Parts: sequence; structure tokens; C-alpha cells
Amino acid sequence: MTACSSRPPHTRPASRLHAAIFAGALAACASPALAEVREQLATREYAVTADPAVPLLRLLDGATPIRENGKVFHGYTRWYVKWNYRWNEAPDGSCRITRVDTSVEGTITLPKLVGGTGAQRTRFDAYLAALRTHEEGHYAFARQAGREIDGKIAALPSMRSCRALEAEANGLGYRILDIHTAREKQYDRDTDHGRTQGAWLER
Repeated sequence: MTACSSRPPHTRPASRLHAAIFAGALAACASPALAEVREQLATREYAVTADPAVPLLRLLDGATPIRENGKVFHGYTRWYVKWNYRWNEAPDGSCRITRVDTSVEGTITLPKLVGGTGAQRTRFDAYLAALRTHEEGHYAFARQAGREIDGKIAALPSMRSCRALEAEANGLGYRILDIHTAREKQYDRDTDHGRTQGAWLER
């Protein structure tokens, strides 16, 4: 017999969209198993058509699809953490985790310059490298959250019931996400959205 619980993606209002998806399943396994966290990062590009008479900043501002709260951004990172676990229920009703599977998925959106003078391309390439570094820093918080969730759920002690164990496991996962989301927001404040990392252009 298998019992599963699931929810639609949970999202939080933030400068980046994050989501968590979980599922719990009843299984008769002999000992806890910690699987390697699966990670997948993709990149999307939007075209920026160069014009030698127009500054790069203005070109990017006009081409980017990334707008939030009235502000324009040239890069964006969206990530998801998903966790799935199995448990074993003893005859007395007590329950323990037997396996955890966690995955982290992310998508970074970045500009791609089409055409342009040699000077424009040189400046754009330097800006893009810094912007990519900043956005990969956002994804790093997802990786950290995924690994922490995976390890801490696997380490949970046996509990009086599977319902109590499920509530504790999922609550733990969301608390960890909240911590890393707060750290990610601080990262943007500390770097001025990448400016201190070189992701800025002259007006």
C-alpha cells in the first residue's frame, strides 16, 4: 500500500520566484538512504539588437522582458526546490524516514547582443560576465537550500505517527527555504543587484 501527499508549487512574493514541491510516500525500507541532490540549471536568452548610436544601457532597458515593481532588470533567476521522502510505519504506529530525494531546478535569463561595434561587444561581454556571476550567485542559494533540506529531513528522528513526521518534514523544508530566501534578498542588497560585482553600465 502506498500513501502520498502533495501540493501544487508554493510560491513566495520576492525579487526572485521560488517554489517548493513535496510528496511523502509510505514504504517498507530497512534503513535510511540519502540520495544525491539532483541539480539542473538552464539559461534563457533575450535578444538585444545593437545600434551604434544608442548606449548599451538604453538598448538593454528597452529589450529586457524583466520588469518588477516598476523597475527594469537585465538578468533574472527563477528556482525550485522539490523534495520527496519515504517512511516506514512500525506496528505501534511510530514512523521514521527511510529515504529522501531532493532536486533543485533553476533558470537564468540573460541578454544576448545581436550585432554591434567592436567596442560595444567588448563592453557588453564584460557586463554579461559580471551579470552571469551575479545570477549564478542567486542559484547558489537554491543549491544550499536543497542540500540542507535533503540532509535535515533524512536526519529526523522517529515520531509517534506518520502524520506528525510528515508535518515536521515539510515544515522543516519550508523553514529552510525561508532562511535561504532571506539570505538571497540580503545578497541583492549587499551587491546592489550585482553592481559591486561589475554588473553595471554607464548611462
